[in-house]
Amino acid sequence: MSFHETSPAAPPATLFFGGPIRTVDAEDSVAEAMLVIGNRIAAVGTPGECRAAALELTTSVPEIVDLQGRTLVPGFVDPHAHPLMYGQLLSWVDCGPEAAPDIPTMLERLAKAAADNPGDGPIRGYGYEHRNLAEQRHPSRQELDTVSTTREVYVMNASGHGGVVNSFILDNAGIGPDTPNPAGGTFFRDAEGSLTGELSDAACDILTGEDGVKLGHHGPNFHLADSKEQHRGQLLHAQREFLSHGVTSIGDCQVTKREFAAYLDLVERGELVTRINAYFLSSLLDEVLQLGLVDRFGDSLLSFAGIKLYADGTLGGWTAYFPEGYRDDPCRTGSLYHEPADYRELVVRAHSAGLQTATHAQSPTAIQLVIDAVKEATAVSPRADHRHRIEHCGLPTPEQITEMAELGILPVNQPQHYYNWGPGVLDAIGSPGERFNPLGEFVAAAVPVTMSSDAPVADPRPLEAIQTAVTRKTRSGVQLGTDELKIDAVAALRAHTINGARAMGREKDLGSLEPQKLADFVILAADPLAAPEGDISGIDVVETWVNGARVYVA
Repeated sequence: MSFHETSPAAPPATLFFGGPIRTVDAEDSVAEAMLVIGNRIAAVGTPGECRAAALELTTSVPEIVDLQGRTLVPGFVDPHAHPLMYGQLLSWVDCGPEAAPDIPTMLERLAKAAADNPGDGPIRGYGYEHRNLAEQRHPSRQELDTVSTTREVYVMNASGHGGVVNSFILDNAGIGPDTPNPAGGTFFRDAEGSLTGELSDAACDILTGEDGVKLGHHGPNFHLADSKEQHRGQLLHAQREFLSHGVTSIGDCQVTKREFAAYLDLVERGELVTRINAYFLSSLLDEVLQLGLVDRFGDSLLSFAGIKLYADGTLGGWTAYFPEGYRDDPCRTGSLYHEPADYRELVVRAHSAGLQTATHAQSPTAIQLVIDAVKEATAVSPRADHRHRIEHCGLPTPEQITEMAELGILPVNQPQHYYNWGPGVLDAIGSPGERFNPLGEFVAAAVPVTMSSDAPVADPRPLEAIQTAVTRKTRSGVQLGTDELKIDAVAALRAHTINGARAMGREKDLGSLEPQKLADFVILAADPLAAPEGDISGIDVVETWVNGARVYVA
């Protein structure tokens, strides 16, 4: 495979034909040909119509790309991901279920990393889910102490909302048995009150060092500092992964000074190829308003999109807020990041300034918090097309889905979460978990369905997400919930293209193949709308094009 690490120049004109071209326009048309001039789509239709347009619009003879029966679709849009975090974790020790099915294997892998990297640098792992471990529990700080007692050892949960640290990290941060939990986070303790080493959400602030990014109760802190050159390498690695799966536009849903600086560095070097739409974390809302950033700024590659907030935590880490408790641990309820009144005030301020908000909310209680805040905000400052989003929106009630339709709230779901961890949701909360990500119910209520990866929580593989949305099958092949929760392949393709663009306010330029739109598209080895539903995820991405230029070839 090959990549362009810098944005290549587009050919003067290119004509594509020889295979189905899925436009994903309002009629879901299938065209025979597409003409691209520079970085824009010039014409879509028959080969004759596109050749006639070329004669009229340019003096250049178009380059010819024969699809040879392959399918051309819009570039996939991933409106909720964390590219720098994804790139950073690709350099950590893999502690996922295939690499580390049990705690001893996890410790062996971490110890090997420590031996291979002598010195005092941190040892970090990623990807474990305690229900996927043979022991059905989190590792303890004492177990991580066997890897090292003189350097940081941290294993992040697959959700990204916390993990387990060794005693060295707790001692250096001054965290003891009597340390109170921070707002929106937890230092977990055993029955005797001793620290277990597990921490979640806002408690992760201790991992970033004295001068690192601090979030308080505004979100889980995965903003671990590396050098500028390391961040550059991590972001380039992540970008290659997104492009190899056909993703051309990304919504970075937790931007702090770390991410913004890394993107600006790539822009200055001419190395940013994917389109980034930045959602600044709510801890920066005051700064955003003081700077007057109440409208889009940036360009077609790097732009400001809105404000990211958190209502509750994650199902994977049992920190999503269920006041009735979790099935196997009724004393564990998860938590809200903000008091309801404080959260509503943040949303009202952002909305009144004209900003879009995107709030992480998983439980019905957290989802209702968002709905109530949007109701209040739109009453204070009416605005019809606000496009406020609920990220993940895992377990809305049918009544809440109706309210979302009435208010114009957009859910941004991740089918790969139930592909990878659907059984874990059932273990956590019981049979209500069968409705996790109820895409079919959204469609029935006329709520636009939008899908994303939440990378690194799942790899950015849109075709895997599309297949999962169509089949509702988990990695083990078991269907989660009833057929009414499924959507068809047409709706799933729209969810990862035009609906994703609309969720970021970019539908005028991106998400479908129509004249005057930016020429971002993907050539697939087969047609995902014609393939057997169980074969969609296995379709190869052959080429990815951004701005009318080929940036990835398998």
